Amino acid sequence: QVQLVESGGGLVQTGGSLRLSCAASRSIFSANVMGWFRQAPGKQRELVARITIDGSTSYADFVKGRFTISRDKAKNTVYLQMNSLKPEDTAVYYCNANYYATPYWGQGTQVTVRT
Repeated sequence: QVQLVESGGGLVQTGGSLRLSCAASRSIFSANVMGWFRQAPGKQRELVARITIDGSTSYADFVKGRFTISRDKAKNTVYLQMNSLKPEDTAVYYCNANYYATPYWGQGTQVTVRT
């Protein structure tokens, strides 16, 4: 079993920034893929950004140029730096990790962007 603990969510004004953190109980460098998803009220959960075991990153079109996913080996943590936030970014953000094709999820952290 792998535990993922997110933090860093909160309330921010339009145009502001937040950095989400995802601390894992297993080495993040052994995960095939780690990613951030989000789910807004009444909507399906959607992929925001992902980073593969070799460090390749990819982003949803709606966050390209604004969000950056990264990882820190020493802290065994994956980050999502979110800049130029918009009200439509309001959602619960979830950390996801895939170890040998088994997915694990964090509990989620709320991000609210005020107009």
